[in-house]
Amino acid sequence: MNPAAVSTLPAAAVRASALLVLLVVWQIVAWKVSDPLLPSPAAVFASLVHHLTHGELLHHLGKTLMRVAAAFVIAMLVGVSVGVWMGRSKLVNNLLDSLLVLMLNLPALVAAILCFIWIGLNETAAVLAVALNKIPTVITNIREGARALDTQLLQVGEVYRVPRGTVLRRIVLPQLYPYIMASARSGLALIWKIVLVIELLGRSDGIGFQLGTFFQFFDLTSILAYTAAFAAVVFAIEAMLLRPLDRRLNGWRA
Repeated sequence: MNPAAVSTLPAAAVRASALLVLLVVWQIVAWKVSDPLLPSPAAVFASLVHHLTHGELLHHLGKTLMRVAAAFVIAMLVGVSVGVWMGRSKLVNNLLDSLLVLMLNLPALVAAILCFIWIGLNETAAVLAVALNKIPTVITNIREGARALDTQLLQVGEVYRVPRGTVLRRIVLPQLYPYIMASARSGLALIWKIVLVIELLGRSDGIGFQLGTFFQFFDLTSILAYTAAFAAVVFAIEAMLLRPLDRRLNGWRA
């Protein structure tokens, strides 16, 4: 296909074509190999339908989504607040920088084990362990955004005695939106992965728990079916929430 013609296609069509190519290659390789350890896309889709209609996929997916949402909200609220504070105050940044470096390099597994030992095998420990792993990366991104704020605009607000709330809404947040959206996107991807590890370690439900169960029986088809459901939700959130929100918040830059 002519590259110029490809460039005129809708973005959604281009993204879908890449996934379609992946599925075709996967199907061809599965036919050639003909091994239970590499189920075809058709077999995975049939398993997905079975788990949706006769299994507990929706129940476990719902549990995982609840943990992801709770950890995401906590991480973004704490991370944005602390990140702006550190970015605008040299004293606060010097006080918290070493702690931030420590938290950035703390393995997710260690945080999970400590939370489960100190708090117990419950939802609070699971959500807190996930949030603790994401908060440092949000702080780091937002801190850089706060440092890059246009000080002249802030000074104009001070000269004209603009209320703090208006300064926050009209001057500070619009400049921070790209950093916030970058943190949200990367954070969601990271939180998904950590939640599965947490569920595998210390919960009795959720996608991670089910993947561990299927692994014990070498049920690769079910593992891929649950993964496909998981990926479909991620794509839906990206296409229906994050991408439109990004366009709306950063449209003024165009």
